[in-house]
Amino acid sequence: MPQQTFVIVGASLAGAKAAETLRNEGFDGRIVLVGEEIERPYERPPLSKGFLLGKDERESAHVHPAEWYEANQVELRVGTSATSIDRVEHQVVLSTGERLPYDRLLLATGASPRRLEVPGGKLQGIHYLRTMADSAVLREALSPGGRRVVVAGAGWIGLETAAAAREYGNDVTIIEPEPGPLHRHLGPELGEVFAGLHRRHGVDLRFDQSVAGFWGAGQVSAVVTSGGAEIPADVVIAGIGARPNTGLAEDAGLDVSDGVLTDASLRTSDPDIYAAGDVAAFYHPVLGRRVRVEHWANALDGGPVAARGMLGQEAVHSAVPYFFTDQYELGMEMSGLASPGDYDEIVYRGETDALEFIAFWLKAGRVVAAMNVNVWDVTDDLRALIAGGATPDRARLADPKVPLADLA
Repeated sequence: MPQQTFVIVGASLAGAKAAETLRNEGFDGRIVLVGEEIERPYERPPLSKGFLLGKDERESAHVHPAEWYEANQVELRVGTSATSIDRVEHQVVLSTGERLPYDRLLLATGASPRRLEVPGGKLQGIHYLRTMADSAVLREALSPGGRRVVVAGAGWIGLETAAAAREYGNDVTIIEPEPGPLHRHLGPELGEVFAGLHRRHGVDLRFDQSVAGFWGAGQVSAVVTSGGAEIPADVVIAGIGARPNTGLAEDAGLDVSDGVLTDASLRTSDPDIYAAGDVAAFYHPVLGRRVRVEHWANALDGGPVAARGMLGQEAVHSAVPYFFTDQYELGMEMSGLASPGDYDEIVYRGETDALEFIAFWLKAGRVVAAMNVNVWDVTDDLRALIAGGATPDRARLADPKVPLADLA
């Protein structure tokens, strides 16, 4: 039997973990990992956390040591993009002009930051954060301190970069069109916890407003809001969300809708093509609906699931979504998804004012999401509660004396 070739487009965490899993599962064929960036695969959380703050070295973010790829016979093509997919001939066309044959193809092309399409949006000093290079440039802009920083968007990227900017000693203003931070991620109740945290650290929060434009002569000097305010700015950070990089899949005729559509095994509408990470909109059997998750754990878990599917194994991406953040003195882990409309009530265990608590989002009595703030070593129990469809008694749920494991 001729040697098989598996191609992975996207030298990302999902792509690198897929390659690792293929070798761990005994695949002895050719593996080609193609990535646009000149960096070998790395994890993105440090870009808005430790690396941005100068606490983590660049090397610590990489998924594998440099020598791992050659040692495991993974052909790593950095600085190379895929320009098209020929599904009839089973080939990926690269920016070099090479037509790379594949037996199985994994798309791990990630997402790109949404851009502020407003007057003055091309001025210098407006930053988007997606790559290690972006983070290095932003760190250089923030680290001197004493700068006037405006953050557009109070989502996770916006809040984490705002916290980093304050730790460097900059003045920070956040502009957010929703009524509070993280509104679409957590709802208003827990969003207010993060609003209070940033206010206590001197951040000026301006909700129900958006960025209408920028002033400056080459370099940004002010942000104009939808309410007509002009906010002086030396540095602007835009954290207004991301779009999945679906162009390659769409041009190839795959089913696409806010991501590359896949089943629970991360198989696309073409049985020889899979998708994982930020770009995949997959059916989640625990949540009972299709989701697209842009968090680190989704790439970490999804890459191996796709790899096993490519090998013909039974594999389902059923891990409960997980996310973590560190902002000032707050450390948090989130399990599940808790957008407004996805829950009926929230039950608290501990004190929110003391920033040491667990919050449980319930829908029809079932735990659908949970957040532990400065409470550690509980994630496995919380994910088990969600995965098991637990409907615990609310008094027991709120009682710190009741072990979480007893509620599943």
